[in-house]
Amino acid sequence: MTEHWMEPASRALRADGLRIARLDTSARPGFQGGKSDGKRLLAERGEVLAAEQELLYANGRAGDRRSVLLVLQGMDTAGKGGIVRHVIGSVDPQGVDHTAFGVPTEEEKQHHFLWRIRRALPRGGQLGVFDRSHYEDVLVARVHGLVPEQVWQGRYEEINRFERELTESGTTLVKVALFVSLDEQKKRLRQRLERPEKYWKFSPADIDERGYWPAYQDAYQAMLDRTGTGHAPWYVVPADAKWYARLAVTELLIEALRNLDLSWPAPTFDPAAELRRLDNS
Repeated sequence: MTEHWMEPASRALRADGLRIARLDTSARPGFQGGKSDGKRLLAERGEVLAAEQELLYANGRAGDRRSVLLVLQGMDTAGKGGIVRHVIGSVDPQGVDHTAFGVPTEEEKQHHFLWRIRRALPRGGQLGVFDRSHYEDVLVARVHGLVPEQVWQGRYEEINRFERELTESGTTLVKVALFVSLDEQKKRLRQRLERPEKYWKFSPADIDERGYWPAYQDAYQAMLDRTGTGHAPWYVVPADAKWYARLAVTELLIEALRNLDLSWPAPTFDPAAELRRLDNS
């Protein structure tokens, strides 16, 4: 519990039983405070996150194989990139394994859908970040009929088995689904079209995808219902307020790292002896 949080983010944002159709994307679950409070707290908590991530990295250097993997899913403009810049950007980049998954390459299409995911998994001691993920294969693939229904239907259980394997091998999963309203998405797309320095972030396909909004809502609901498990739960973050979404993900990561109960690794040398050697050098 921290200032302005009425309950831990992991409890306030847990997706169990949540219905997307009734989600208020402007809400701030668990948080009591305004934008100025949130921005100030984000800076403070970013320092805490950096310290916890340094502990993870240090233990990885000492041979600890545990890792944390942040999975970010959301429609275009939901704020995944902003999370990477403003949350992950506060930690030591040496300890981050970041992958942004786009349309599968020709090579990736020749393999099982989890092949490219396995290749990008974080190493021991690393904070992994997936900007989009294996869930594209039950979202985009489902909505656009890229594979037969029997194929994408079978992927939910494949994903559950895969994620159990990950957690049993020492990876803590933090799965975050970011949701914005249709109106908020329109506003953010307009901003990209009205600012030349943002053109690179825009694709005409972004507007086409808006026509599939109801189908995506159904696909996201199925994703939450069928792949939210005790070992890898989903957290739903209302993302109309960017500052809140960033603060919420920061809190989720701090909790995940603290749950590892890490301490600084013991030295493999005698510090006192090395100090004497340094003084005499």
